[in-house]
Amino acid sequence: MTVKAVVSGLGITAPNGLGVQEFWAATRAAKSGIGRVTRFEPGQYPATLAGQITDFTAEDHLPRNLLPQTDRMTRLALVATDWALADAGIRPEDLPEFDMGVITASSAGGFEFGQGELQNLWAKGRQYVSAYQSFAWFYAVNSGQISIRNGMKGPSGVLVSDQAGGLDAVAQARRQIRKGTNLIVSGAVDASICPWGWVAQLAGDRLSTSADPGTAYLPFDPAANGHVPGEGGAILILESHEAALERGARIYGEIAGYGATFDPRPDRGRVPGLRRAIELALADARVRPAEVDVVFADAAAICELDRVEAEAITQVFGPRGVPVTAPKTMTGRLYSGAAPLDLATAFLAIEDGLIPPTINVAPAAEYDLDLVVDRPRAASVCTALVLARGHGGFNSAMVVRDVACGHR
Repeated sequence: MTVKAVVSGLGITAPNGLGVQEFWAATRAAKSGIGRVTRFEPGQYPATLAGQITDFTAEDHLPRNLLPQTDRMTRLALVATDWALADAGIRPEDLPEFDMGVITASSAGGFEFGQGELQNLWAKGRQYVSAYQSFAWFYAVNSGQISIRNGMKGPSGVLVSDQAGGLDAVAQARRQIRKGTNLIVSGAVDASICPWGWVAQLAGDRLSTSADPGTAYLPFDPAANGHVPGEGGAILILESHEAALERGARIYGEIAGYGATFDPRPDRGRVPGLRRAIELALADARVRPAEVDVVFADAAAICELDRVEAEAITQVFGPRGVPVTAPKTMTGRLYSGAAPLDLATAFLAIEDGLIPPTINVAPAAEYDLDLVVDRPRAASVCTALVLARGHGGFNSAMVVRDVACGHR
């Protein structure tokens, strides 16, 4: 019998709310965390807006000895992990150290830390470059620091597939739970709102250059012209359903299905792989399209990419065949942190019977999507599908569901 992997704890750091309660209250209220960049002066760049976390002070949450060796994204990830473990009612010191692992995703690593050390190198000399630069910038640093802080020596790693990486990491965590590991910390947190990271994001030619937070990020809208980047994400605690029941844990839901594909080269004349990823995830979960209650869209806000996603959804579910939402319009695209935040939001939607909204968007009729806009929609949510695509052709899809629902 296949082991059922469930989520028993959530830790959220998002531009519109720190912690599960604050984030979910803001999301229900359609509160945006997008505004003009304040972490540096953005006026010299074509893009000036971001989803920033403005009320986070690392010193309030972490020991001082950790601060000199960690990038902002790692500090956020460590705190999100603390919150997720507390939410799950787990004390790592009470569990066997080799029976706990950490699998996260990253799209860029610790850019802000790396920028500071490069500035020291250029301005002062190599003797002023911190030894911590050797790992603080690295893609796997969040997994490493989380495992060290919590004494977790079991299966660990990092997935690097841009925005799709968050789902890929949780899928790998599910594999480890099925193999017998007691607990896996998974998800992702990204943060690259610094000049070096900003230039790197601009190079992708997908950032919105609007200066108006209300019109800058408009997926599935005729006026779509790029996305707004953001920082943050979510950490999830995965364990087996049996173990969670035995200790009387609160269970948010099950990681029920997963599929991943890679797009062909544009000049090959073959179809994109997103539809196939959806079909693989549904088949893995043994769920029919009619059983899916909501789709959390990738929401690229690039017309051609929006068209590809809309076609994939309508081909599987039919025209306007399922409610679709993109709550990341309130946070910006958080890169590897985006999909884990959507997973967390999906579990909260299941719990509250509420589909969160896509804000500011007037959907184009040609896409034939039932896009939930402006305000939340009351609905019985048992099963949700989360989609994520990474720059360069990565496609991932994940089905989550309430363990109490069963199949309809």
